[in-house]
Amino acid sequence: MYEKHNEHLLSRAQFARRVFAHWVISIAVVVVALFIGMAGYHCLAALGWVDSFLNASMILGGMGPVDPLPTTAAKLFAGTYALFAGLVFIGVSGLVLAPFLHRLMHHFHIEDE
Repeated sequence: MYEKHNEHLLSRAQFARRVFAHWVISIAVVVVALFIGMAGYHCLAALGWVDSFLNASMILGGMGPVDPLPTTAAKLFAGTYALFAGLVFIGVSGLVLAPFLHRLMHHFHIEDE
């Protein structure tokens, strides 16, 4: 997927396509993670879909839950989902930054011809 150290840097257009592809994958990961949270809040905390979206997006964004959770199962889900959301944040951050960091490192390690 990435060019090797002995290959030339990608053109700006090719690099833009790579960045776009990474963003598309990142958005897909966030949408799947958001749906997991919405489903969990809807089924386990008996929240409506809009409230489930609000709680899931707040946890996924690092802010924390909004509504009080009525059951132990919902609280366990919320804790697990918060840990999962933290890992999603780290993974998506890496995925978004990877093309830029690779290009920077590649720029400094191109073999002289």
